[in-house]
Amino acid sequence: MKNAGSVLVFPTWPENPYLNLLELSARAAGYRFAGATTHSELLRELRRLRGGDVAHVHWTTPLVQEAADDADAGERLLALLDALRAARRRGARLIWTIHNRLPHELRFREREIALYQGLADLADVVHVMAPDTARVVSDVVALDPRKVRVIPHPSYEGIYDVGGVDREAARVAFDLAPQERAVLFLGQIRPYKGVDALIEAAAATDGDIALLLAGVVKEQSADDVAALIPDGLRAITHFSFVPDGDLARWFRASDVAVFPYRAILNSGSVHLAATFRLPVVLPDEPHLREQFGGEPWVAFFDTARPAQSIAELLADRDLFEAVTEADFAAFTAPISPWRTARAYRALLDELSGGGERAR
Repeated sequence: MKNAGSVLVFPTWPENPYLNLLELSARAAGYRFAGATTHSELLRELRRLRGGDVAHVHWTTPLVQEAADDADAGERLLALLDALRAARRRGARLIWTIHNRLPHELRFREREIALYQGLADLADVVHVMAPDTARVVSDVVALDPRKVRVIPHPSYEGIYDVGGVDREAARVAFDLAPQERAVLFLGQIRPYKGVDALIEAAAATDGDIALLLAGVVKEQSADDVAALIPDGLRAITHFSFVPDGDLARWFRASDVAVFPYRAILNSGSVHLAATFRLPVVLPDEPHLREQFGGEPWVAFFDTARPAQSIAELLADRDLFEAVTEADFAAFTAPISPWRTARAYRALLDELSGGGERAR
């Protein structure tokens, strides 16, 4: 077997579980992965690419949004598109994964839209995780349907020790009483994620509610978030990164996870909750209804009145009573990490000729 090609991933973070899972099969097949995390690093690494190599752009925030000013953003944009065109002329191929409708930190909107369209035009494949993505981003970027390829976000089956933590022991660890309903939000705590609405909803819910908040706080301070929690609401907080080895304790102790996002296209947190067999509450957005509307372990809150709607759902203790293990398994089995990784490897083979090299 000859060596497979090189894959340049931007931005690449060794601790990112999504990237690690996506690349499993390709790494096993001999693909060599390189990475860049800044605009200048990406330009440098793009110059190394030749025929058989693939550049894969994921999150775009570091490219023009970290510019000093609008003029700098424009220069960054032109330099990047020129570098991508040059790499393609040398025979390299380009994949663009759309993770967000637009970056959540948006300083230079028009430059970002131009970047999106440039990536869409130059990409050999536009990778999406949700089937409705093209419609959701249609007011931002026009996608050629012939380029769009759906490879779903993987579950985390087999990655975390789901059964290694007993539910009763997990609840004891948080000092949760049997009658308390534990409501979980776990992930980066940022303004667009709507944690303030969740706190308001939990405080307005009659009955024994314990709010579990865990994750690094960004674009505000932990004190600002803590100040939103009113007296009388029992809240267990951990405003820091939750190690992988401790995730099971938080999920197993909880009765429901709520993701009160004000803006969302894809969320790995939903797949993580499903892996731990925890029902979730999501915003009632059309593309989320399309993707998750048939799942009995998913409920939707009214985005026009988020706090009130979430409170109503939390008050319904029978909401997920009929959900079974089989319901979660039916969702996670087709998107197992290895199945998703094999689909990504097949895409790399198609673009780079890796399938020919393996024969």
